[in-house]
Amino acid sequence: MTTRPVTLGMLKESGYEILPVKDEMRRNLVRKLREREQLFPGIIGFDETVVPQLVNAILARHDILLLGLRGQAKTRVARMLPLLLDEFVPIVRGSEVNDNPFAPVSRYARDLVREAGDETPIEWIHRSERYGEKLATPDVTIADLIGDIDPIKAANQRLTFSHESAIHFGIVPRTNRGIFVLNELPDLQPRIQVGLFNIMQERDIQIRGFNVRIPLDVVMVFTANPQDYTNRGAIITPLKDRIDSQILTHYPKTLEHGMEITRSESWTVRETDGTLIMPEYIEQVVEMIAVQARKSEFVDQQSGVSARMTITTMEALVSNAERRAILTGDSVVVPRIIDLQHALPGITGKVELVFEGEQEGPLKVARALVGKAVREVFAMYFPNPLERPRRDKDKAAAADPYAPVLKWFTEGNLIELEDRMPFDAFYRELSRVPGLAELTARHLKVDAANVHEMATAMEFVLDGLHQNSKIAKEEVESHVSYRDMIGSIFTGRSLDEE
Repeated sequence: MTTRPVTLGMLKESGYEILPVKDEMRRNLVRKLREREQLFPGIIGFDETVVPQLVNAILARHDILLLGLRGQAKTRVARMLPLLLDEFVPIVRGSEVNDNPFAPVSRYARDLVREAGDETPIEWIHRSERYGEKLATPDVTIADLIGDIDPIKAANQRLTFSHESAIHFGIVPRTNRGIFVLNELPDLQPRIQVGLFNIMQERDIQIRGFNVRIPLDVVMVFTANPQDYTNRGAIITPLKDRIDSQILTHYPKTLEHGMEITRSESWTVRETDGTLIMPEYIEQVVEMIAVQARKSEFVDQQSGVSARMTITTMEALVSNAERRAILTGDSVVVPRIIDLQHALPGITGKVELVFEGEQEGPLKVARALVGKAVREVFAMYFPNPLERPRRDKDKAAAADPYAPVLKWFTEGNLIELEDRMPFDAFYRELSRVPGLAELTARHLKVDAANVHEMATAMEFVLDGLHQNSKIAKEEVESHVSYRDMIGSIFTGRSLDEE
């Protein structure tokens, strides 16, 4: 392993070159692009949209504003930008602002280099130490971001308040030669936003109006929700004008991308004994809840529906299945449709409702979203139960695939399921419906020999038929029953009547 230089003279002899941070990021980005490296591992669904814009901004040496609704991975993207920095860089040892040994900017480093010359000690800092982040809140001050005069330091060192060494630096200058991220920019008071003008344009800071200017080398990255969403504030126009690139983020554009995000972020592998089986259609239902919420008339679309909703819903779903397995002693943990009732807290706390939604109530809206999600996913696997059977010479082709199941319910039979039902009782109850297992295996491609997957799949089929108004469903706390529709609600007439 090559020993790194420890003095300014050794650094000069090594021929080491220090680039401005934007040039450093650009150089490393170009190398990664040429070597076809993954730029932002773990960021899903942005490869064709956000990432190209971000690459262009970095190649252009721009400061960046990531603009999008909540839960669109803005902060996560920003936190991955340090991967484009060199792993280690040299600074003047003891510097508060990561002084470049070749061009120090603080009074401390300038004095040290002038006195020690080539013997000036240097140290190497990791790229993780060159990242600074601050959440903008209304109480953030200029002193927090830029700095202020420290009267205690001035008194201890017997300095005047106008002396540079009396400055206590804020988080931005302490991130000199690195990346500074300011989250939720509109929450910053306008007078504080004005204080960022010099950093954005002249690339320097001023403290307390004294004639002290310290040039900074820092990449500024901001995140914000769209201005028409937040009532707490806005980005003032002159500051927005100084931000070079505004990049719009978005929610997953496909169900598959959403499922991949939920899989990677949700905690589903638990420490308790038992094997977890997660059917794909259950994952699709959970993701479809968010899809339906993002176009629901009861949900505030300007607020957005965070990807955190599907993550918490999935975790609550698995937790209820885990709780049941612990209580019943089942060795296999399989989420059921009935578990979605107990996952509602993961939904109600994550959606902002409009007035009509508040009138309906968050629980009722959440149940409606779950119902729509089940119906949409059911339609991905099964023929539409509401379509009339075709008049066809081939009677087999024209037969209603749901007829045996529906006929059983019309004869007055019902299915009763309970949240804490042991698996054997759960499977036995569903198996009472003639033709249900065959219908399920044919369309969901479930192995009939795998009874754990088959049981949950059969329950999914019954709920899909309910969501298409073919059978009735009654929910009382943790108890669910499926039965025949009554009167005019039962729209599917028998083939004999046709």
